[in-house]
Amino acid sequence: MRDGGAAGAVGNGRAGVWRVAVGLGALLLLAPTAGAAHAAPTERLLPAQQADGTAGSGDATGLLMVLDASGSMAEDDGSGGTRMEAAREALSTAVDALPDGHPTGLRLFGSESSSCTDTTLVHPVQPLDRDALREALGDTGPTGNTPTGLALESAADDLPDTPAGALGRRTILLVSDGESNCDGPPPCEVAAELVGNGVGLRIDTVGFRIGEEGRAELECIAEAGHGTYYDAPDGEALGRELERAARLSADGYRFEGDAAEGGADPDAAPLLEPGQYLDTIGPDETRWYAVELDAASAADLSVTAVPHPGVTVDRRDGLALRLEDTAESPRRCDSADVAFGNDEGAMVLTQSVGRIPSPAGGSACDEAGRYALSVTRSSESDSDTAHWPVELRFAVEEPLAAEVRPAASATDYGAAGAAAELPTAGPEDVTGGTGFNDAAELGPGAWRDQLLPAQTRWFKVPVGWGQQLRYRVEFGNEPTQQSGSASSYVSTAAYAPHRAPIGRGGFTVDRAYRGEPLAVELGTVPVTWTNRYESAAAASPVRIGGDYYIAVSLGPEAVAVARNAAIGVVLRVDVLGEELSGPEHGAPPLAGGDGRDASADADASGAGPDDDSVTAADSAEGDGAGWTAPLLAALSGAAGVLLVAAAVVGTSRLRQRGGPGGGAAGGAVAGPL
Repeated sequence: MRDGGAAGAVGNGRAGVWRVAVGLGALLLLAPTAGAAHAAPTERLLPAQQADGTAGSGDATGLLMVLDASGSMAEDDGSGGTRMEAAREALSTAVDALPDGHPTGLRLFGSESSSCTDTTLVHPVQPLDRDALREALGDTGPTGNTPTGLALESAADDLPDTPAGALGRRTILLVSDGESNCDGPPPCEVAAELVGNGVGLRIDTVGFRIGEEGRAELECIAEAGHGTYYDAPDGEALGRELERAARLSADGYRFEGDAAEGGADPDAAPLLEPGQYLDTIGPDETRWYAVELDAASAADLSVTAVPHPGVTVDRRDGLALRLEDTAESPRRCDSADVAFGNDEGAMVLTQSVGRIPSPAGGSACDEAGRYALSVTRSSESDSDTAHWPVELRFAVEEPLAAEVRPAASATDYGAAGAAAELPTAGPEDVTGGTGFNDAAELGPGAWRDQLLPAQTRWFKVPVGWGQQLRYRVEFGNEPTQQSGSASSYVSTAAYAPHRAPIGRGGFTVDRAYRGEPLAVELGTVPVTWTNRYESAAAASPVRIGGDYYIAVSLGPEAVAVARNAAIGVVLRVDVLGEELSGPEHGAPPLAGGDGRDASADADASGAGPDDDSVTAADSAEGDGAGWTAPLLAALSGAAGVLLVAAAVVGTSRLRQRGGPGGGAAGGAVAGPL
């Protein structure tokens, strides 16, 4: 069994990431297993946004800011101006920080009269028009009462509808300086009714110079709305928290996949073809999915769950995956789990399980047939109850050709170890992706980005046969808030092309964060086909050439640390070693490869990438350094075709609609079964 513990949680340095890989210099799409009666998906799930961050008019995404313009907003903001003046400035800051084209609107309440029915949509939700939003606020209010419940009810109608089968990211961002003083349904009850299971809508709240009763009401609204409460004691803080909340909404995880509703038990599990799928999972729920496997191919099933960032969770909350056959008495093939590992707030969770046929064959899970994947969500009683969107990826990797003798496994970091020298050049600006599907591609060099509290940025780096990924994430000195005692964390994690988390080895992947300079880092062993039979989490997933993923996270409690809305981060990335032309023993370098030569330190015996001999150290009992010559000979005789890296198969990119995180150790692929 593989016990990921907290190791796959992006939120505490235990992240997860998934993507396509290439093998032998080509990407081949794998057809479904011959004779298998695969059930094609019947419903297309829509992406939340396009790759450039914009969204079409039919997309289930959008941000509606709901601003209190009641009479109390005429009071002092703590700096000599009025609260309404501070709100105008804060709104301007927030819209400047939003990505171009992100659907955004503005509703006011208490802005025109003392009537408890006074709420007005002053700017509809449409592709971002910064000047129009500023003009819409104009010289409005402050005037009347605070009909918060009515404003929330109206706001839900302002947002675009969620099409059937879509996983939208719609957000209401409520800003107020006091509690509701109008009759009608309590705002907290309104929020709970509007949001429901929390899949497509959340409500965040910001309390501006607010009293105890008003804060309690806004915290209740945020909790019922599966959102986050932000406290803004002054105008500067209001601008910061508005920007954070707005950007987190706009930068939500970009989903891709077909609809696949998991069954309540193995008999009700939908049969999946290789590809990518979307579903949801509620607290303490188990979802089942089925796949057909042949007797020789490797199979990987990865699951990424995307809670609303920063919402209340327990450190033990998470996912448990189990892959088993469907015999009368099911036998477990692989299992893994992942948890948040802290109670700061929710972050993305990723974990994977796989079926790796045993080298000699004959093991229980080597047989062709139907297999079942169960995904179980655990949730403590006081944790957020929203359903989590889930992205599930099923990939198949066919065996090596019969005549191919794979290189020995490589389990030592060598030149990519702790003493590796990384690029020192000045960093270039880059914007990381929201997840696996839009991860920003990086090559060797230095890169600069920003992180919000409760946010993870995603990057991918091509790494070929025989090569190693090595990187460091640097956090500079940041201005902090006056309290000075708050702390959070920073973390990083790496993922193989099939989205299996890669073990930390001896690297430091998460550290406490208080605004002071620090770094976290990670590396991989050389990409080697035979690593799949290693037991160490740092080696077993590193078995396929292709895009390797980097996730960099900032904890939710950083809202109490950093004075700026986002903090700066620098990634120093290198790919070491010449890329080889294939996984076979003695494979020559790939023509045109540009990786740095690390031949002197490529494996535990000191052999270079062209010396794949198996030494006494490789085969020593219990050291996990490699596989014996008889075993490699057995592998070379395995039936099959040319190696194909774990490709996303049968997954077409979703049509775009027109218009407006020990460490990562958990999730190592299991050894021979």
